[in-house]
Amino acid sequence: MNIEEVVVVEGKSDTIAIKRATGADTIETNGSAINSKTIERIRHAQKTRGVIVFTDPDFPGRRIRAIVEEQVPDVKHAFLPKKETIAKNGRGLGIEHASDEAIRQALASVYTVSEHTLEEIPMVLLMEARLIGHPDSRKRRERLSELLQIGQVNGKGLKKRLEMFRITLEQLSETIKVLDEEAMKTDV
Repeated sequence: MNIEEVVVVEGKSDTIAIKRATGADTIETNGSAINSKTIERIRHAQKTRGVIVFTDPDFPGRRIRAIVEEQVPDVKHAFLPKKETIAKNGRGLGIEHASDEAIRQALASVYTVSEHTLEEIPMVLLMEARLIGHPDSRKRRERLSELLQIGQVNGKGLKKRLEMFRITLEQLSETIKVLDEEAMKTDV
């Protein structure tokens, strides 16, 4: 797999996993204490090659993603579902624990954030689809996020995340159908 962009990761273990899976170049943030020199390196990489932010699906990873996105416009984002990043012993979470195939798949499905959305997602649709305000909402959102590869998101942030990644109403409706079909199979 040939990746032109530089991949922004949290640490050395993530770099090793990315190199093993894809051979791509990385910039390490050294955790959530991202400093101005690192931001400058990311800005330079964005200008020369482009950047893909690929952080862990936890609070520090989301914080790094938000800082980079705020400081360096038009970066791309790659996400892995939480279940793909859990250590074999169950005592750790991170990209370094993901399989090479999962890493390649995530990096092949990147999104670019845009301030201009194609379509507005109606809140009523999210409520009717039991993605917010329902006892099953969290579980359904997690699966939706996995299917759309947009990273885990809470109820408050779902609408914004869908719009930010330009998920169309058609894509959302098709994915909701998949959720409903899966729910029917488990109810039987």
